[in-house]
Amino acid sequence: MAISISAIKAFSLKSLQLQPKTGSLASFSSKDKSFLVDQRLVTKCYFSVRRKRQDPHARRVFSETSDLLSSFIFSEVDNESWQWNDWKDDEEEEEEEAIRTAGQPERELADHWREMHGQEDWMGLLDPMDPLLRSELIRYGEMAQACYDAFDFDPFSKYCGSCRFGRNHFFESLEMTHPGYNISRYLYATSNINLPNFFKKSRWPKVWSRHANWIGYVAVSDDETSKRLGRRDIAIAWRGTVTRLEWIADLMDFLKPVSSNRIPCPDPSVKAESGFLDLYTDKDDECSYCRYSAREQILTEVKRLIEAYPREELSITMTGHSLGSALAILSAYDISETGLNVTGDGRSVPVCVFSFAGPRVGNVRFKERAEGLGVKVLRVVNACDIVPKTPGFFFNEHVPEIVMKLAAGLPWSYSHIGVELELDQRNSPFLKDTNNPVCAHDLEAHLHLLDGYHGKGHRFVLAIRRDPALVNKAADFLKDHYLVPPYWRQDRNKGLIRNQEGRWMQPERRKLDDHLDDHEAKTRNV
Repeated sequence: MAISISAIKAFSLKSLQLQPKTGSLASFSSKDKSFLVDQRLVTKCYFSVRRKRQDPHARRVFSETSDLLSSFIFSEVDNESWQWNDWKDDEEEEEEEAIRTAGQPERELADHWREMHGQEDWMGLLDPMDPLLRSELIRYGEMAQACYDAFDFDPFSKYCGSCRFGRNHFFESLEMTHPGYNISRYLYATSNINLPNFFKKSRWPKVWSRHANWIGYVAVSDDETSKRLGRRDIAIAWRGTVTRLEWIADLMDFLKPVSSNRIPCPDPSVKAESGFLDLYTDKDDECSYCRYSAREQILTEVKRLIEAYPREELSITMTGHSLGSALAILSAYDISETGLNVTGDGRSVPVCVFSFAGPRVGNVRFKERAEGLGVKVLRVVNACDIVPKTPGFFFNEHVPEIVMKLAAGLPWSYSHIGVELELDQRNSPFLKDTNNPVCAHDLEAHLHLLDGYHGKGHRFVLAIRRDPALVNKAADFLKDHYLVPPYWRQDRNKGLIRNQEGRWMQPERRKLDDHLDDHEAKTRNV
């Protein structure tokens, strides 16, 4: 059916004048229902246009009519009594279901985990998107998101900068059902370095720690999950920063040899960004939480876990978002450089990083050294996000090779490591058209884009049907007609409870996990 733009607008405006009495289809008067017939025709045309958006004329029609029609669909009619699918024609519904069905994993992870872990550098798995890899990326992305959800950001809390939950009830407290992992250790870093926008401190004079921040955890898969995964997985999740992006300016943007921070690399030309190195290797002897550096904490725990499962198939999987992605890559390299991933019988445990919205970490020699040691890195990025383009705005992997060789000695010459999977927020019909850099950088938005991505040029259809409302958990990114308020995740009453006298107060938390006993620390020879 051919219909002009003016006719679509006319029908849409006419429909917008309807005033349902109770918000249900049955409540419309007979006169109103005659207009609904016209509205159905208009909507069918609208979705036909959606399917043909690649055509320039169709894009123009879609742009001029989508807001009018969607505002009618989602504002004038009760969302519960008249669902979005009621407005889709049968052809489009069948098409989406076919795409979704094709996006479901058919293979067993236990038989293909090495492919998912990057054994062949994910060749042939990214375009079109492999369903099994998508589910794995989202699973590890949610482990990184848990670091944000569990972190105490509140400067009025005396526990600001810590994890809100104990290790034994971590996933349960976050309502993550059947995670299949047990947390073996929390990770901390000293805040005495020049990254003020990464660390959070309480305004209270009496606090849990003056110099430490919780930055992640080490977890190991349980028996049931290990059977499904095909190996015992040691997972390390690093916290990044998402509420503000000023930490980019905190970076000294200065490369220095990794060996200068006690990482045993024989090549002094292997360099990493100095701020990342300091965050990873610095410690404070006067603080019980960071008297050992993040590096010492993670190497000790990985060594212990590998020795705890001497006869099992093992893997080491790092995940992190933003600044946490840089720490994931740096620690994965460190584990391989020190040889901790080699078991007592000479087997090499594969080391992989699933990075989300991460910055560049080191120079070309760092990239070559890490990849030569067998470290596999899959970087998930949003085309509209600025963070993966930093540091190294001018000298990076995109400039001609001869230029990079000439700039190799400069302290501002960076290179990304591994394989990139680029997503684009403009392909999702759920997201606002916004230039807000925080929205483009948000981890939940990346997981949403992963769910709908099927390959370049393919339609955006949610394969796993991950709830789009999660995008607005800590952002204002969903279109308004979905009626999901921005920044909706909050603690009830800001975490305050009433005591026996009826006064509102902050509850006491159990003693936070700090570190190993001194006798265990003496076993560190890394």
